[in-house]
Amino acid sequence: MVNQSVIVENPTGLHARPAAELIKHTSSKPCNVYLEKAGKRINAKSILGLMQLGAVCGDSIEVITDGDNEQEALDELIEVIKNLRD
Repeated sequence: MVNQSVIVENPTGLHARPAAELIKHTSSKPCNVYLEKAGKRINAKSILGLMQLGAVCGDSIEVITDGDNEQEALDELIEVIKNLRD
């Protein structure tokens, strides 16, 4: 298991379109992917989970990957989150 923090820079946070874009990336990973904010951990392959996380612009979230190719997945997902736009 590996993890890293990232700041949500998208002005609308992880809602609607940005969340759907992130799901495309997390769903293609062979490992488990979780996001954690303020002690709340969700499955990052679930659109409902992402919406419940309520991550807004400026929030720090922890990206956690566990399993096959976990480091590669973590590195890619950190970049995806940094570059999400509406």
